[in-house]
Amino acid sequence: MSDPANNALNLRIFRSMLIATGLAVLVSAVIGPWRVTTGLLVGGLLALFSHRWLKSSAAAAIELSVMGATPRLRLAQFLLRYVVIAALVFSLYQLNLISLTATLAGMATFVVAIFVEALREFYFAIIQREEIS
Repeated sequence: MSDPANNALNLRIFRSMLIATGLAVLVSAVIGPWRVTTGLLVGGLLALFSHRWLKSSAAAAIELSVMGATPRLRLAQFLLRYVVIAALVFSLYQLNLISLTATLAGMATFVVAIFVEALREFYFAIIQREEIS
């Protein structure tokens, strides 16, 4: 019952996040300190993990609410995602394995992916005069 256009959009966003993470880590490995590189890698991987987890838990919560059930378990999973991410980042920071700023920058790959998607849609809407998909 999933929408193919929505699945394609999620795949493009995930792919853009993956590419942005890879490029950031690659550039940082060449010119940056190792804690920055590991921070970007951890942040990017957490962003990918968070995106997948959010997609599945939000879809399940919406499905439950349509059926009339209260999605308490799904709400707990939604909040657990933040607890897991915060605990992992805190632990790695306390062990002095990551740069906190770089980790937060790595977690912002979702923003980069949204901008890439916006530019893609702009291209199709303006240059090729197609409707937005």
